[in-house]
Amino acid sequence: MLKLDHLTVIAPTLAEGVAHVRDCLDLDVPFGTRHEYMGTHNHRLQLGDRVYLEIIAVDPDGRQPHRSRWFGLDDNENVRKNWDEGRRLRGWVASTKDIGAVLSQYGRLFGDEVALPFIEPEFAFSIPQDGALPHEGALPSLIDHRDDPTSMAEIPDMGARLLSFSVRHPDPGNLEMLYEMLNIVSSPTVQIGKHVKYRAEIETPDGMKILF
Repeated sequence: MLKLDHLTVIAPTLAEGVAHVRDCLDLDVPFGTRHEYMGTHNHRLQLGDRVYLEIIAVDPDGRQPHRSRWFGLDDNENVRKNWDEGRRLRGWVASTKDIGAVLSQYGRLFGDEVALPFIEPEFAFSIPQDGALPHEGALPSLIDHRDDPTSMAEIPDMGARLLSFSVRHPDPGNLEMLYEMLNIVSSPTVQIGKHVKYRAEIETPDGMKILF
């Protein structure tokens, strides 16, 4: 079984990502952490029910990892293209308690199991060889917390709560079948659209807002 873990705004720069979420939600999401092992950094915000929002970008002061980065972040041109086309809430992550078992059956969809950090690993993540988003972003990346789930106490709670999560896709029937086959809890609802494009309705202290 897979379960929605977090939503990802994949930004050309962290400042652009934070500004976009501010424009959408009227919330200034605080800095989260630096992923030295991936050369990325993020801001994070709780969305209720142990789900959170991550704004992630390449860390200009970080180092290049020895393998492809996650979330397609090595492809700067594609990240910028998606951003400029308004596809900013670009991906999501689903948790599993046995990433090895899932990838043994569906590795062609999600990529390789990568233990992170590379030294003294604390969790495992699925990353394709080229670092691209799974199924052009229509499928989640996978995370196995190894019985040590993300501490919500470390993620700011500014009163935002996820109300709904949806995705547009050119072949909605096939995508819905994939979600059902993978037994994903809280997967996005699927609608027809020209490109993969996500939308989240989020309740904030100032009312319901849309993140895209």
